[in-house]
Amino acid sequence: MDAGTPNSAPPLSAATRLAYGFGAVAYGVKDNGFAYFLLIFYSQVAGLDARLVGIAVTLALVVDALSDPVVGTWSDNLRSRLGRRHPFMYAAAVPTALAFWLLWQPPAGLSQEALFGWLLACAVAVRLAVTFYEIPSTALAPELVDGYDARSGLLAFRFYFGWTGGNMMTVLTFGLIFPAFVTATIANGQFNREAYALYGSVGAVLILVSILVSAAGTHSRIPWLKPPPPRRQLTLGRLFTETRETLANRSFAALFVAAIFGAIATGLASSLAFYLYTYFWRFSSEQIALLTFGVFLSAIIGFVVGPLASRRLGKKKGALLLGFVAFLGAPLPIVLKLLGLMPGGAATFWIVFTVTVIDVGLLCFQILTTAMMSDLVEEAELRTGRRSEGIFFAAASFIRKLTTGIGVFTASLLLGAAGLATGASPAEVPQGVSDRLAMLYVPTVLSLWMAMIAVIGFYRISRADHEANLAALAIRREKGARTPA
Repeated sequence: MDAGTPNSAPPLSAATRLAYGFGAVAYGVKDNGFAYFLLIFYSQVAGLDARLVGIAVTLALVVDALSDPVVGTWSDNLRSRLGRRHPFMYAAAVPTALAFWLLWQPPAGLSQEALFGWLLACAVAVRLAVTFYEIPSTALAPELVDGYDARSGLLAFRFYFGWTGGNMMTVLTFGLIFPAFVTATIANGQFNREAYALYGSVGAVLILVSILVSAAGTHSRIPWLKPPPPRRQLTLGRLFTETRETLANRSFAALFVAAIFGAIATGLASSLAFYLYTYFWRFSSEQIALLTFGVFLSAIIGFVVGPLASRRLGKKKGALLLGFVAFLGAPLPIVLKLLGLMPGGAATFWIVFTVTVIDVGLLCFQILTTAMMSDLVEEAELRTGRRSEGIFFAAASFIRKLTTGIGVFTASLLLGAAGLATGASPAEVPQGVSDRLAMLYVPTVLSLWMAMIAVIGFYRISRADHEANLAALAIRREKGARTPA
């Protein structure tokens, strides 16, 4: 028996691992769209005030975050012939794709109020639909494999496809879609509304295919997935009590608080990434496409380094080391340019490219922190007698969504403080304005990332602890199997 698979289950095939990982393409496409294109499209192209965009995105995240505990608890306790997770995954495919398509098709000529309403409604619909897929799908990882390093390996597939799927759409957009929509009056296709309509259509197709492939590709494992807890009357009070019991753990608290800082930083960094590429670095669409293409190389680095760090250093030490190096290195080119130490010309682009590839590759620390969350499942099962994968991943998703909007809103505040006018092209923005944006951005995002790394240090479950938990659960199951009903 594969040490990384649940008891009595056949070894996890390569095809199943690939299918499970490929399911992250849907989240990657959605996430890159919200992170990199949504703010610039609705503010600079559709003409909605950037502050209203920030408010709409934040409100959508709050509504979505509140749905996470509901979906997580529901998927933990669902009884069906398709198991606990797959009914949600199949049901979410079409609504997610349709909502994503509508997000990028706002009718022309809407007032500020109407455009704000369209953005808010579509953003809420996309995020809710993705939640009904992503929470149950992510919760499959601790069910598919038990082993300490096996989980890091399986999640490496998930993060690899999440990164490459999202970046495939970004590269396609900057390399083909935006250049195809350059007109006599629009010198940069990035500011053409029709380009985003095509982007939404292609993204919707990728989301649909990704979800269906992942659900169908893991379907054969349903007989070996963990059963739901015993039937009981689930009142609101009891659900609250069980959730509190499940999450009452110092290591979970460390990951929970770290996720707060990380989500704010992620929302800020991703929202301003293309602003910095476009206005601070003055890169062309083709150069931005090449930068995002470099993330394919980063995904390979992360796919290899993440599981390797788990085996050699353990998840906690690996996450601390990789995260510290990545977050210190990320703003380095910006600081050098502000200090006048960048060489200029083509060398500037290639320095930014190299640093970005390595830096994003080291963000494989996310593989380790997600695997660390998975290892909390057995510790909680020993205490409560319940398998609660959904609750753990819903709680992490809840706080990430709730606070990512703060990062997006912070990005909109920094844009206002820097004096970047709505609808301005790069030629219309003085270098002093873009420099001011960079000077506001660097200390803000760096402080958030370092706070995240510091809090992760309070996580306590080691390889030995996890193996002891698995052994204790095996003994408990063996005793239960010998006990007459």
